Amino acid sequence: MKARTNQLSRSIASRAFTLIELAIIIIVLCLLTSTLLPVLAKSRPTSLAFQCLNNNRQLCAAWRMYADDSRDRIVYSSDDGTGTSNPLNQYAWTLSHLDYSSSSANWDTNVDIVLRPLWPYTGRDASIYRCPSDQSYVTVSGTPKPRVRSVSMNLYLGGFAGTDGGLAPSYRIFLKTTALTAPGPVKTFVFLDERWDIINWGNFLTDMRGYPNQPTSYEFDQDLPGFIHNRGCSFSFADGRAEIHRWVDARTTPSLGSPLILPSPYNVPRDLDVAWLQDHATRPK
Repeated sequence: MKARTNQLSRSIASRAFTLIELAIIIIVLCLLTSTLLPVLAKSRPTSLAFQCLNNNRQLCAAWRMYADDSRDRIVYSSDDGTGTSNPLNQYAWTLSHLDYSSSSANWDTNVDIVLRPLWPYTGRDASIYRCPSDQSYVTVSGTPKPRVRSVSMNLYLGGFAGTDGGLAPSYRIFLKTTALTAPGPVKTFVFLDERWDIINWGNFLTDMRGYPNQPTSYEFDQDLPGFIHNRGCSFSFADGRAEIHRWVDARTTPSLGSPLILPSPYNVPRDLDVAWLQDHATRPK
């Protein structure tokens, strides 16, 4: 019996870890952890960019479904600022003019978003109106509340309740999807993720000054695109696809402010990012 017990003890000992082996295992685990942590840290921004891209794609699908149900007419990229005095404003995709005040339109989706034409086509999901990387908020009675939207629509898709608002009289304002013959559905962007420190009305104005062959006249006027996804911005296009487009000129991506104050006009001669936006916004009449 004693011999059998000794044999069993030797068998267990042969299978057990020595202190040296345990130390080696701990060192290997530490090395693996130090290697994986940076990878995991980088994966979060990537996943947020993917979620932002999917949000944009869903909004664009809602935009198209609305047009299909409305005899091809598209929603306006914004109202014209006259409120209910213009009945056409009800066909704007949003009436909210975001800022940093405690106005309920900034933080309560029930004030505007759920009342607008695209809402029934979005799966009634308010989260797709906001980039998950958007860190902006307003303070209401001492409580910070996330703002409702970080997405804007190409101004030239419907304009200010069907007009250009006097900002681009020489360029086309599209009112139907069948009118998107140039630059065409593949190249015409519908929604983009706008910077949260400058976003205001529902439209994004691409300043067409200098198009197509006077790059010294390029400028931004009032609006700047987002750049939070590794200097990239989420776009959806009239053909239904979505992509992250990365900017190449540092003047397109000045540091964030609360809010950002731009010089007027914000001249950016030969900025290739302006050329890209112009090429994907509209065409001369």
